[in-house]
Amino acid sequence: MTSEPRLEILSSRGLPGWLASQSLSLAFTTYQAGKLFLLGLQADGRLSLFERTFNRCMGLCADGDGLWMSTLYQLWRLENALPEGANQDGHDRLYVPRLSFTTGDLDVHDLAVTGAGQLVFVNTLFSCLATTSPRASFVPLWRPPFISRLAAEDRCHLNGLALASGEPAYVTLVGRSDVADGWREHRRRGGCVLDVRSGETVCEGLSMPHSPRLQGERLWLLEAGTGQLGFIDAGRGSFERVAFVPGYARGLCIVDDYAVIGLSKLRRSRTFADLELGEQLAARGAEPRCGLLVVDLRSGDAVHWLRLDGMVEELYDVVALPGVRRPMALGFQTDEIQRMITIGEPPALKPA
Repeated sequence: MTSEPRLEILSSRGLPGWLASQSLSLAFTTYQAGKLFLLGLQADGRLSLFERTFNRCMGLCADGDGLWMSTLYQLWRLENALPEGANQDGHDRLYVPRLSFTTGDLDVHDLAVTGAGQLVFVNTLFSCLATTSPRASFVPLWRPPFISRLAAEDRCHLNGLALASGEPAYVTLVGRSDVADGWREHRRRGGCVLDVRSGETVCEGLSMPHSPRLQGERLWLLEAGTGQLGFIDAGRGSFERVAFVPGYARGLCIVDDYAVIGLSKLRRSRTFADLELGEQLAARGAEPRCGLLVVDLRSGDAVHWLRLDGMVEELYDVVALPGVRRPMALGFQTDEIQRMITIGEPPALKPA
């Protein structure tokens, strides 16, 4: 008899209080196990972790009262189905898949919604930024200047996207290459940040950078290959390290003076071999972990954490859900979604 895959969860004592004080919940994805997790608080103040299955879910983006999420070959829009002030089984948000674009397997990474409401995503397979289309798999918007043409070759492993003033502004990539899968030869020091508007290099010499996020005038990102959270000093074009994190870091959201970071264990593959991260972990007597880490940006201290052990070993993205206490979602593995029927507001009648 086959036992169910196990998932063990452990958190720091102060994490529930921090979520309550910030008046938010968190959503995060794992593509390896295909799970969307929603982390909030129960009525008694204990943590609530809700999960639903979506095949290879990765990029996440909060947009109004909904979420955008990338999966293996689709982009999904999940909308909150609960009226303001309502709850279902103690949950104050119920995210329901309402709209999808079937893109094919583009290895979509980061997602963002512009100030004009346009969804922009990192099309990693084709080394470009793209948007959706009702008639095509994608519409290309921008590609790095060194990418000579669109091809399904993952040439530079473009992965991260940050907006500024509501428009695509910065991207991260692992290696400046214009050949198929060429980024793998540049994992240790070939990563860079590019300015989308000018095409210029903002910072280079990085090790597998991910998750650029602009907070005020400061561009934060994760240097996954070294296990460092830091920011770009625009004047010097350098990456300023703020905190070491014990895992392969992808997924970053900034909440006031705190960074919430997604951590993954290291796969036993060439992609993760010979990285500084492994050396740093060994020097600190630590093992790579999977979970979330909350870092105080003022001190660089890790102040709260959530650890996941068992069936989940890798995370990709994490977003904050402001004003949400205990979210839940519907998926496609049960028949609940068949019975979730809501009625929209009819248009106002024109006077006779």
